[in-house]
Amino acid sequence: MITWKQSFFKSPGPNNFKESVVLFIKGFCMGSADIVPGVSGGTIALILGIYDKLLNAISSISLYVFRKKIMVLDFKGALSEIHIRFILPLFLGIGCAIISLARLVNYLLHHEQVMIWSFFFGLIAASVFYVGKKIEKWGISEVCLFVLGVFLSWQIVSLIPAITPETYWFIFITGFIAICAMILPGISGAFILLIFGKYEFITGVLKNPFNTENFIIIAVFCLGCLCGLLGFSKILSYLLDRWHNWTMAMLTGLMAGSMKKIWPYKEVIESKIIHEKIYVLSEKNIFPVDNFNCEVAISLCLIICGFLMIFLLNCFFKEKI
Repeated sequence: MITWKQSFFKSPGPNNFKESVVLFIKGFCMGSADIVPGVSGGTIALILGIYDKLLNAISSISLYVFRKKIMVLDFKGALSEIHIRFILPLFLGIGCAIISLARLVNYLLHHEQVMIWSFFFGLIAASVFYVGKKIEKWGISEVCLFVLGVFLSWQIVSLIPAITPETYWFIFITGFIAICAMILPGISGAFILLIFGKYEFITGVLKNPFNTENFIIIAVFCLGCLCGLLGFSKILSYLLDRWHNWTMAMLTGLMAGSMKKIWPYKEVIESKIIHEKIYVLSEKNIFPVDNFNCEVAISLCLIICGFLMIFLLNCFFKEKI
C-alpha cells in the first residue's frame, strides 16, 4: 500500500527545502508581474525557465484524476497524479506577492507612474529578445505569426477601460478571462482587469482580504481563475507540444505588441469623466526629447535596469528547478 509521503513525492517538483524556496521566489516574481497592468506573469515564467513545467502542472489537474481517483475516494492516487510539489510553493509565492504588493503597486501606479512603467518596459523589452531566442528557426510562417501577435496585442492594449457591474457572475467571468491572459506571455491579466473596469475594484478588495464581503468576492474571482486556468492551460500545452515554433513566434509577437501600453511617456489626446473618475479615451506615446531632465535620465536608467534584471534572473534561477 502506497503511503501519503510516497504519493506526495511521486509527482514532479522540488526535491528539498532550498529548491522549494527558489520556486517560491519564482512564484513571487510572477505574482509581482501579474499585479501590474501590462506585464504578464507568463512572461516571467518563460524567462525563469518554468513555463512548460507550469503548464504541465496545471494540466495535471484533469477530469481523469477527478473521475478515476477522487470520485472513487483514491486520494493518494490523486495526489500522486497532480504535480502538487510544484504547484504549492509556486502558487504560494504568487499569492503572497499579489496580497503583499497590491497596496504598493497601486500607490506607485498613481504617484510614480513614469518610473514603474520605465522599469517594466525594460523587463518586457529584454523578454521579447530572450523568448525570441527560444524559436529554433525563423521562417516565413514564424514571421507572419509574430506580426499577427504584434497586431493582436497592439489592438488589445489600445482598448478603452469600461464601466462594468460588480455582481458575482461578472466577477467570475472577469477572473476566468484574466487568468487566461496571466499565463499568456505578453498579455497582462491585470490589464484585462483594467479593460473590464475591475482593476481598482479587485486591488481594493485585496487590501483588506479578511473582510467578509471582500473574502466572498476574492473566492468568486479565484473560482473563475481556477476554471479558466484548468481549461486554457491544456490548450497552450497542446499548441506548444504540436507546434512549438509557431506558438512561440505568436507569443513573442504578443509580448512585443504589449510594449505600446508599457511605454512610460504618453500624451493624453482625449479623456472623459465618468462617475467622478477620469478615463483616458485616446493617447499617444511620445519621447521627451524637448524636455530632457533628471526625471527622464532616471527613467532611462530604470529601463536599462529592467532590461538587465531579466538576464540576471535567467542566470541565477533558470536551472535551479
